Amino acid sequence: MTDSTSKIDLIGLSREQLAAEMAAIGEKPFRAKQLWHWLYNRGETDFFKMSSISKTMQAALAERYTVGRPVVERDLISVDTTRKWLLKFPDGNEAETVYIPDEGEARGAVCISSQVGCTLTCKFCHTGTQLLVRNLTSAEIVGQFLVARDSYGEWPTPDDSTRLLSNIVMMGMGEPLYNFDNVATALKILMDGDGVGISKRRVTLSTSGVVPMMKRCGEELGVNLAISLHAVTDEVRDRIMPINKKYPLKELMQACRDYPGASNARRITFEYIMLKGINDSLVDARQLLKLVKGLPAKFNLIPFNPWPGSEFECSDMKTVRAFSDFLQDNGYSAPIRKSRGQDILAACGQLRSESQRQRQSRMAARIAAGIPDDHAPKMAHDGLV
Repeated sequence: MTDSTSKIDLIGLSREQLAAEMAAIGEKPFRAKQLWHWLYNRGETDFFKMSSISKTMQAALAERYTVGRPVVERDLISVDTTRKWLLKFPDGNEAETVYIPDEGEARGAVCISSQVGCTLTCKFCHTGTQLLVRNLTSAEIVGQFLVARDSYGEWPTPDDSTRLLSNIVMMGMGEPLYNFDNVATALKILMDGDGVGISKRRVTLSTSGVVPMMKRCGEELGVNLAISLHAVTDEVRDRIMPINKKYPLKELMQACRDYPGASNARRITFEYIMLKGINDSLVDARQLLKLVKGLPAKFNLIPFNPWPGSEFECSDMKTVRAFSDFLQDNGYSAPIRKSRGQDILAACGQLRSESQRQRQSRMAARIAAGIPDDHAPKMAHDGLV
């Protein structure tokens, strides 16, 4: 009998890769189409329940393959019904995934992570204080959405009018464009009409400005683009977002102008975190309009979520509203994002902090008990290496 650890996980394989696996065991191409339906339309994880497949083939599949899911370590639901899963992968690394319901609507977005930790070290982001461990695989990225589907029992794939998990936002831990190949494979799987079937118009990828990858993203995926902008001058952006030193505003804004598919019907979203005394004046708002002049643009104003040790404060609501009103008076959509899931640390910039803090608390308890560090489990994903 094949050891389970040596089995190939079918989740995360592209259509072409799945067809190649079927050919390798002597099956015809249509078997890959059958499997795709069971994996991504029905959400089935047990080969022996795939009724359109012969019992002989079911046994052959079970011998060689598995249908994986990340392990749900924690499942938290906020008072505002935001939900967060702490997910563990086979190597022990963890990432967080969040479901954010639309206010007043029976639908919402699944916020998916692309990396364990983050390499960008944006000064206002708690996630960015945790060191990058590794990229997530396509299976691990797809698996996050499948866990959300499992949790809400949303199988088989519902039609658009009844979907609860209606949108995907690549806005979780990590920078998606630094893991483009795996992210692209995963999103193509999730957007495939014969399976999960999320329309590309309901998928948004957020980048901090990895300029060389932006055009490729638009050409290959055609998804909505969101830019983590957060400042209107290179001086301020260099300070709060070190990536700006590599790809300054002039280059970033040109890449936005060159983004395939951007139009008035599909505007680029500019995310802008409101930091007291840093980027929140009406002078900043005027400069913001100059930056996006000629672009199909909209704004998403994000009140800063404080965290221990941060050097920043959130702008007061009067200032945030004045900033929003100025942009809207000049013809742009500029809603103020309502922070969701703060009580479970699921709000913008807070992902992963809770799980790391729990491990640090356990470490402190071991030290207090006199247990030397050499006896503690070594976990690179603690962000402490």
